[in-house]
Amino acid sequence: MKHLTRKQKKMLIRLIVAGIIFVPLFIIGHTHVMHDVPWYVAAPIFAVPYLIAGYDVLRKAFLNILHGQIFDENFLMCIATLGAFAVGEYPEAGEVMLLYQLGEFLQALAVGKSRRNITELMDIRPDYANALRGEEFVRVSPDEVAVGDIILVKPGEKVPLDGVVTEGTTNVDTAALTGESLPRVLNAGDEIVSGCINMSGAVKCRVTKPYGESTVAKILELVENASMGKAKSENFITRFSKYYTPIVVIIALLLGAVPPLFFGQDVGTWVKLALTCLVISCPCALVISVPLTFFGGIGGAARKGILIKGANRIEELARVQTVVFDKTGTLTNGRFSVTVVHPDSISEEELLYLAAAAECYSDHPISRSLALAYKKEIDRTQVQSVEEIAGHGVDAVIGGKRVLVGNEKLMRAQNVTFAPCKHVHHGTVVHVALDGVYAGHVEICDELKPDASDTIRLLKPRKTVILTGDRESVGKEVASRLGVDEVHCGLLPAEKVQKVEEYLVSKPQGTALAFVGDGINDAPVLSRADVGIAMGALGSDAAIEAADIVLMDDKPSAIVTAIRIAKKVRGIVRQNVIFSLAVKIGILVFELASTSSVGHSHMGLAAFADVGVLVLAVLNATRALRVKER
Repeated sequence: MKHLTRKQKKMLIRLIVAGIIFVPLFIIGHTHVMHDVPWYVAAPIFAVPYLIAGYDVLRKAFLNILHGQIFDENFLMCIATLGAFAVGEYPEAGEVMLLYQLGEFLQALAVGKSRRNITELMDIRPDYANALRGEEFVRVSPDEVAVGDIILVKPGEKVPLDGVVTEGTTNVDTAALTGESLPRVLNAGDEIVSGCINMSGAVKCRVTKPYGESTVAKILELVENASMGKAKSENFITRFSKYYTPIVVIIALLLGAVPPLFFGQDVGTWVKLALTCLVISCPCALVISVPLTFFGGIGGAARKGILIKGANRIEELARVQTVVFDKTGTLTNGRFSVTVVHPDSISEEELLYLAAAAECYSDHPISRSLALAYKKEIDRTQVQSVEEIAGHGVDAVIGGKRVLVGNEKLMRAQNVTFAPCKHVHHGTVVHVALDGVYAGHVEICDELKPDASDTIRLLKPRKTVILTGDRESVGKEVASRLGVDEVHCGLLPAEKVQKVEEYLVSKPQGTALAFVGDGINDAPVLSRADVGIAMGALGSDAAIEAADIVLMDDKPSAIVTAIRIAKKVRGIVRQNVIFSLAVKIGILVFELASTSSVGHSHMGLAAFADVGVLVLAVLNATRALRVKER
């Protein structure tokens, strides 16, 4: 009861009261006692539970007629039940209305559960921020904090705004954003993202974005607007209901009129069959379960850190048969690291020291990777001079000795005999020479993400392609290690768009193409593909804006999960449509046969079957919320 809304509680009370009154009347109504009761007594008695349970259905139907929206499920229920009263089938009229309202109540509970799951999942909206005002921190609304302000995030609090940690160390829980259960360690200088939960130490942060542009605000806006993009299935059901209901009414009129007028059949029998037809044909199971399934799919995906911008994106994703990847930051970490150290005339440690010291004044990713590999503090007082030679490397003096650090071009230009790297990864090779003598070389690679290989394997038999701006040897080596079908290297952003357009033209009919990129420099390609998927989008505005689907962590395996969710949703929608129509057609045929052979139809059975279909379809739809790990 605690999760019921005020409206749902009132509906439950009405159903209980109507049920308590109706059940004994229903039992008496099927005995000989009622045969002696005149209609003007029986009708008002049965009207009491009927009106208690269904007065809102009558009200909605009346208001819809006034607004020109005649043909809906409320209209069908009114005609069927009031018609039953007209032909003296009082117990059937009350039974139909009570069962219909019970189905509506159960459906409301299922929808409410789906909404609660998403609301609880996305309960990341910050309530306040501890902003520095003068000499102390004051609790204020997040939208009152300006860029550059200092905020304090205490243990257990939500991070209210995007920023950079200026003081302190902590662990943050990013599960609400990424679905990742392991906490992330943050130190001074690291970026901190709104929507996370501070788990351990208090940290001070400098705000880098106003609340309206923060990660949490953009995610909440995305999730809240996700239901706006209707899928083709939803649009089909909407159009289907628009024409289906009047057709059903016309068929019911023909059933009630043609046999008595032209074949001398009993009027009451065929009018009751016509009313039964209206009950059977109520389309609420389809109208409710299809949107609910897509809504559940969006919620289930969000729980795994996958944000889908609308039901139409789910349908496109389910049809994907070609997956095109950017390489750097998508299948690889986008962070360079030293993978091989080959000393020649000095020790491995000295080789790393010379390379790191010569590059210590550069902020290039390769320079940072050399410093990380050396692991020790570099005494910059030993670095007397550094001259950068564009396209070659650096010429430095370290401890009074001349050190050359760079590529093969630098070695050749300085007449240093060097040994080529024979390592299979084909990364960036940094050669080192000491006082004109070759000292060895270091290979630096952008390493593959741990789950990249499994991702490509699980995507089979779909076609996989890599588009990269990197040189051919690196691109082909990555594609070979992962088992990607095709790779195109040395591409500029415009050339990536051109390649994607070529694949769009040649893809099999009825299928879709997905492009997976980091969302920062791949916006043109993301928007051109059937489905644009942004990887590693935690804190990336460009990713959230450009992509159709946003993966809030940097795991490519989330693509497999997203496709699996989309296919599951599509399967549930098909199951509900086929099941609903099959049951309705089967019961209608049974009722026609029963009326033709024994002259009697079963309106109560029709109502129970209609409600049963509704409840089963809704319960099946809620399965979309549950996403199992693979």
